[in-house]
Amino acid sequence: MILLCDPRVAAVPGADDGEPLVDLRGIPELRLDGRAADPDGAYARLRKGVAERLLAAQDALPDGLRLLVIEGYRPYRSQWEIFTGYHDELRRAHPDWSPERVYEETTKFVSPVEVAPHSTGGAVDLTLCTADGVEVDMGTAVDATPEASGNACFTAAPTIGALARRNRRILVDALTGVGLVNYPTEWWHWSYGDRYWALLTGAPHTCYGPV
Repeated sequence: MILLCDPRVAAVPGADDGEPLVDLRGIPELRLDGRAADPDGAYARLRKGVAERLLAAQDALPDGLRLLVIEGYRPYRSQWEIFTGYHDELRRAHPDWSPERVYEETTKFVSPVEVAPHSTGGAVDLTLCTADGVEVDMGTAVDATPEASGNACFTAAPTIGALARRNRRILVDALTGVGLVNYPTEWWHWSYGDRYWALLTGAPHTCYGPV
C-alpha cells in the first residue's frame, strides 16, 4: 500500500495543463451532496476532465444506482486545517507513538498539503446512492477514520459485509474504468491527474497542479 507520505509521491514532477474547474451545481446529471458545502462553493468544483469521467462512470453503473458526490476541490487552508486537526487528535490519543508514526497514520486519512489531491481539483470524495438519493451500504460512512472504523474504511477491508463489499466493487469497477485511481485507505476517495495518480499509473508528470 502506497501512502501519500511516501517520498515517491512528492518526487513526481508537477505540471498543469490549464484545464478549468467546473461547478458541478451546473451539471444536473451528477447528484451533489451538501454535507461538505462551504460558503465559496469550492466543494462543488472539479477539473472539467474529472467531471466528464464521472459522467462516463455513472453511465457504467447498474440500473438504479448513481454517483453521489460529496466533495471536490479543497483549498490549501482547508486541507491544512483538516490535516493538523487529525494529526493533533492522533498525537493526543497515542502519546506512545513516535512523531513519525503519528505523521504516517495521519496520512491514512488526510493528505499532507504539499501533495494534496483535492487541492488540484482532480480529486473527489463520493459514494453510491439510489435514483432517489438514498445512500447504499458501503460498510462505513464517508470520511470514517481508520481509528474509528478499525480500518474498515480501507477499500479492500475484509471485515465489511457482503453487500458493502459488492457495492464497493461496483464503485471500483466504474471509476477505474474511466481512469481514476483510489486511495486505498479511503474507499470514497478517487483522483485523476494529481501526483498520486501519476505515480500509480506511471505518468511522467501531473496533469493538474495546486489551484
